[in-house]
Amino acid sequence: MVAQNENEQPQDFARTTRAHAGEAITDSRAWPGYFLMALGFVALGLGLTAAGGGFEGWVLVAGIACPVLLLAGLGVVLLERKRVKAAEGKSLTDPGGH
Repeated sequence: MVAQNENEQPQDFARTTRAHAGEAITDSRAWPGYFLMALGFVALGLGLTAAGGGFEGWVLVAGIACPVLLLAGLGVVLLERKRVKAAEGKSLTDPGGH
């Protein structure tokens, strides 16, 4: 077996028959996207808390930060997913889920 970088094609053929099982853990290039989405959900919670407390300024900040962080994180994850699919010669929209 040829040694390759773990981020080249994050597939674990030795322990599973599914091509992308555990990909979120082994493919560290998508982690910043997950982190950005987590920050987006934190901003959502903080915004709702601020709205309940009557802090209009913080609601505005969280209302802008939440969708920006969520969409940026989703974009990073989808770009990484597209890169992995392209390495397999497939399109991002090709069927073939788990």
